Amino acid sequence: MKEPLDSNVPLRAGLRRYHFALALLLVLSGCDYSSDGNESTKINGSIHVPAGKAPGPVETINGSVHLDENAAVTTATTVNGSVRMGPHATAVSLNTVNGGISLDTGAKVSGSATSVNGDLTVADGAEITGSLSNVNGKIALTGGHVAGRIKTVSGSISITGPSHVDGGILVESSSGVSMSSDVPRILIGPGASVLGELRFERKVDLYVSDKATIGTVTGATPVTFTGDSPPD
Repeated sequence: MKEPLDSNVPLRAGLRRYHFALALLLVLSGCDYSSDGNESTKINGSIHVPAGKAPGPVETINGSVHLDENAAVTTATTVNGSVRMGPHATAVSLNTVNGGISLDTGAKVSGSATSVNGDLTVADGAEITGSLSNVNGKIALTGGHVAGRIKTVSGSISITGPSHVDGGILVESSSGVSMSSDVPRILIGPGASVLGELRFERKVDLYVSDKATIGTVTGATPVTFTGDSPPD
């Protein structure tokens, strides 16, 4: 059964993140300190998660979240900051509003990874069981696996190396959302596999290697290329 399409998804995603920020700010504003003592909840400041710490949620408003190699959390959430997972780190879900998300080699997310305004990077051997989505920003897989769908509105997408995406790609219409007028560039390189539907609700430049495997394409005409990359 296909996932229903909704042009308001990017707006709702952003609102949910801002609602989280407001709720967290209200909860913590009555406290006399900026963290919970275990460096897992902050208003201002970044959070560092070492390996060996018991998994739990980590949340900040103005700051980044960094997981060391082999570190584990349940959820990592920030509003203004990036989320970085070290090699073989694990999480259930990752969320940010203004910031990028990166998964280093072998990192695993058992749910979804979402940013509103930020780049998304999935390195070799890294895996996301759910969806990988943003509204603005580059999305790059260099050998990772996304079991769900990759979704964006105005972001470019580069899927290279032995990367594989099981749930297809959705580039949503920018109707009702203030976006850049730049045409998103979608690249699927040699050896990459993108199954499911590749659905484009706005104009994109779609380049697909003759050595890549893709599913059904809707809303765009693929430009096939030979070699490591398409011509400029």
